[in-house]
Amino acid sequence: MRRLIALALFAFVVPAVAAAQAPNGEAIYKQKCASCHEGSLPRMPSREALRGFTPEAVETALGSFSMRRQGATLSPADRRAVAAFVTGRAPGSYKAPLEAIAKTAFCSAASAPKDPLTGPSWNGWGGDLRNTRFQSAAAAGLSAADVPKLKVKWAFGLPGVSASGSQITVVGSRAIVGSRNGVVYALDTRTGCVAWAFEADAGVRSTPVVDRGGSTVYFGDAHANVYALDVASGKNKWKVQVDTHLDAMITGGVVFNDGRVYVPVSSLEEGTAVIPTYECCTFRGSIVALDARSGKQIWKTHTVSQAPQRTTKSARGTQMWGPSGGSVWSAPALDPERNRMYVTTGDAYSNPAAAETDAIMALAMDSGKVLWVKQALGGDAWNVGCLEAKGDGRANCPDKAGPDHDFGSSSALVTMADGKRMLLAGQKSGTLYGINPDSGDIVWKTQASEGGVLGGIEWGFATDGSTAFVSLSNAFEKKPGEAGGFVAINVADGSKRWSAPAPRDTCAGRAGCTTGQPQAVSAMPGVAFSGSLDGHLRAYDTTGGKVLWDFSTLDEFETVNGVQARGGSMNGPGVTVAGGMVFVSSGYSSLGFMPGNVILALSVDGK
Repeated sequence: MRRLIALALFAFVVPAVAAAQAPNGEAIYKQKCASCHEGSLPRMPSREALRGFTPEAVETALGSFSMRRQGATLSPADRRAVAAFVTGRAPGSYKAPLEAIAKTAFCSAASAPKDPLTGPSWNGWGGDLRNTRFQSAAAAGLSAADVPKLKVKWAFGLPGVSASGSQITVVGSRAIVGSRNGVVYALDTRTGCVAWAFEADAGVRSTPVVDRGGSTVYFGDAHANVYALDVASGKNKWKVQVDTHLDAMITGGVVFNDGRVYVPVSSLEEGTAVIPTYECCTFRGSIVALDARSGKQIWKTHTVSQAPQRTTKSARGTQMWGPSGGSVWSAPALDPERNRMYVTTGDAYSNPAAAETDAIMALAMDSGKVLWVKQALGGDAWNVGCLEAKGDGRANCPDKAGPDHDFGSSSALVTMADGKRMLLAGQKSGTLYGINPDSGDIVWKTQASEGGVLGGIEWGFATDGSTAFVSLSNAFEKKPGEAGGFVAINVADGSKRWSAPAPRDTCAGRAGCTTGQPQAVSAMPGVAFSGSLDGHLRAYDTTGGKVLWDFSTLDEFETVNGVQARGGSMNGPGVTVAGGMVFVSSGYSSLGFMPGNVILALSVDGK
């Protein structure tokens, strides 16, 4: 099907010979889209909210992300017509982003550093193999006293998107970032000029990682493809698809170690389940190990060990399948010395809910063998259909549906001052777990906040080995000014060291605005950074929780590449701290939050 869609996209660039046959976007919207976007589904942006999207972003959703199953029934011309109608603007070409970058935005040969990959780095999602998301003082190049002086040094506009893509990887003077329309950019950290740009087949949320030799950068896309690019030129070395399920995708950062690339595989089938006629559900999450030189698969381990079977039929008579789910939304944590990998899993999409869902797992790095599984919550079978109070959209919601308290954040492995190791895992239930990494036994668990569909601990926390710095979401469950908050937890015993209240309500009634803090936390000595859905980036004092700095990204920015850009909600990828600079993406239109398309580089006094 994807090949057919790709061919259709290619065919669409040929000038139409019969303009009179152009599809009617309003008619298609009313037939295919209105029942959801003018209904009561919390995850669906309203008709009014869609007017704030770019037409390219709507096309991207229909082709790569949340609406791609629905979009698969539409021709490229149909999708473009719908995008034009709901946004009120004529959409540009689906593959226009590279053309939207002014030629002057590309770095000149004269300005290129002699060795661009030399210098401080934050390489990959967790900043290190153990996913601590903590930057050393030397690599940060900043002190806590410097943080209140941070100002914008340069801004880069992502053309044709309204939501952040990947987290920004920094290696030396290169900042590498993926976007929702599939373009991956390598930017000069000093100026924001474009060293190279590469167009993947689908959107890129997976954080890039550079190999230890500094020759190749790896990442995944929304069609479950993994890429290896020459880090100097952006030239494609290889591409492999690691899962052929039509809903499979890669959201988590891939991890490189010792000649292998480890790939977490998630899916959008949880959303596809809202289609009443869909036979829910057959996807199983997995980890795939690839040879870094060739892309050849070394092993693949499904999180849910049992293959899905036919179970019951829905109220509409549609065949149901299970077990399913167990998506791996985030980067695994590695312990090469002990040949261990630690993975957190998502919920089940259908009954029966497997024992490997909502769980923490340990795998052998060399073989993919499962060493232990610790389930945090049993029976959590849930999909987007459960958000409907009634009607056909709820047909695939499992009986006795769970609360959707899965793991979206990576686990983190730390070694404490006494030499003991602790594995940390944060759940959407609001619980942070301290786990024995050898046995999987729970040493302690701390309830940091209430849970929810977008509640609790969403995309990640940071740790300095002694304390875990945890931001809280509850974006759907609480009002602005009540949603959010920040907690510091003792890694040794799970006791709370301090807590900070939810940010004050800055939303003033703006659509898509709330104070929930689902964005992954990033930290350095003395400071923990937390982005919020209200568009603010805040720096917390790690000793007591005082807000040291509060920066609003809700503004229009003059960009180095000439693309009109502004900030919005911040969710998912956290900030990157390296070489005296802080890098952040602002904008997250998914789930109805505030759109944006800017990458900001901040430094002391903007110098």
